[in-house]
Amino acid sequence: MATKLVIAIVQDKDANYLSDQFIDQNVRATKLSTTGGFLQSGNTTFMIGIEEERVPEVLEIIKKASHTREEFMTPSVNMDVNMEGTTAYPIKVQVGGATVLVLPVDQFERF
Repeated sequence: MATKLVIAIVQDKDANYLSDQFIDQNVRATKLSTTGGFLQSGNTTFMIGIEEERVPEVLEIIKKASHTREEFMTPSVNMDVNMEGTTAYPIKVQVGGATVLVLPVDQFERF
């Protein structure tokens, strides 16, 4: 039986609900706190070792639990040549959803 490693990076706002869904569906996951590079916001990374046949089920759980949303962020202040700061206005960005990697596993042991 082939095993896959599913790595799912989701926004913190979706993490608890997703974790509950994994428990309800008997999906064992390791939960890690991570930080996104672009918005410097909190993320949660789930690592899931799962039978290859269950990968579509896990992907569907992640898809249903991880929602995109729009938020406003203020870009960092830019300094011009005269070292005068320019006013930074908030801009609307799309956040959330999930980034998912599915990788082959050479060996999987559970002790």
